[in-house]
Amino acid sequence: MPSSASSASRTRRRGRTFAAAALGLAAVVTAVLALTLDDSSSDETSRDSATAEAGTPDAQSEALLALARRDGDDPLAVGRADAPVVMIEYSDFQCPYCGKFARDTEPELIRSYVDKGVLRIEWRNFPIFGDESEQAARAAWAAGQQDRFWEFHDQAYGETHKKNTGAFSADKLTSMAKAAGVKDLDKWRTDMDSDAADTAVRRDQEEGYALGVTSTPAFLINDVPVLGAQSVDTFKKTVEAAAEGAR
Repeated sequence: MPSSASSASRTRRRGRTFAAAALGLAAVVTAVLALTLDDSSSDETSRDSATAEAGTPDAQSEALLALARRDGDDPLAVGRADAPVVMIEYSDFQCPYCGKFARDTEPELIRSYVDKGVLRIEWRNFPIFGDESEQAARAAWAAGQQDRFWEFHDQAYGETHKKNTGAFSADKLTSMAKAAGVKDLDKWRTDMDSDAADTAVRRDQEEGYALGVTSTPAFLINDVPVLGAQSVDTFKKTVEAAAEGAR
């Protein structure tokens, strides 16, 4: 696992790169998500002002749609790269609600939409609960380098764990990697502790922060934000509406 020196280096790099990422993401996206995710906001004057500041509805939609990477070689994504609907998921492996979504909702979305070419799911590592979240994010990314990200994902979310109590220790992560079918564990460990892993995790995390995401799970279904482990029906209705709108 990462040494204390490398962890300190990562922390310094994180502070430098976060500002750049936040500036690089269009301000319109932050404004739109802030409006949508704040369910308590009902002040029409505030909404009108923020909407004017964010730009036209078309510009807002385009900015959100542009966040989908649609990389056919992305091991942290499932579904056709040209699917009409892309769901971006910002999640933490220690988050109990992320686990609930992974166990109860995601399999149904894969059966109903991913397998039929309608939906693509793109994972974003968004570790917010401390060291074990960070370790799990890098471990999952490293598993992805051997095309075992989703198998590792299923192992990590197999059951709910108390946060930062050793459920994602070095030994436990190794056991998850083995169970996920990671063949070359030495390579996995090297990848997990690499600058490439750190860069990939930071990219995802900073994208989420720049959007205004502060809790997990958070989703973007085409240009519609969904916050939390909502019901299967909520996700189905949103996916179907997005598919209809994409025609």
